[in-house]
Amino acid sequence: MLLIPCPWCGPRPENEFQHAGQAHIRRPSDPAAVSDEAWAAYLYLRDNPKGPLAERWRHRHGCGRFFSVVRDTVTDRISHIDRSAEAGAP
Repeated sequence: MLLIPCPWCGPRPENEFQHAGQAHIRRPSDPAAVSDEAWAAYLYLRDNPKGPLAERWRHRHGCGRFFSVVRDTVTDRISHIDRSAEAGAP
């Protein structure tokens, strides 16, 4: 089982968390002005690398806060944790 280090609660098992997708995806400031293709890309297209990926997580069964981690998708090793405002709710 993957242990995810919550920046507020410490390491906890992954079943306490909710995966919230790729980190640092910005919503268009004026969605009505965005083309259908650009809107679809915002909603559905995400990176799927073999290696490090910035992800957002929510400590659903703990503090309830969102945060970002950089997780290696091959080894599940978490190399960085970010509790900044950029990791806020979607």
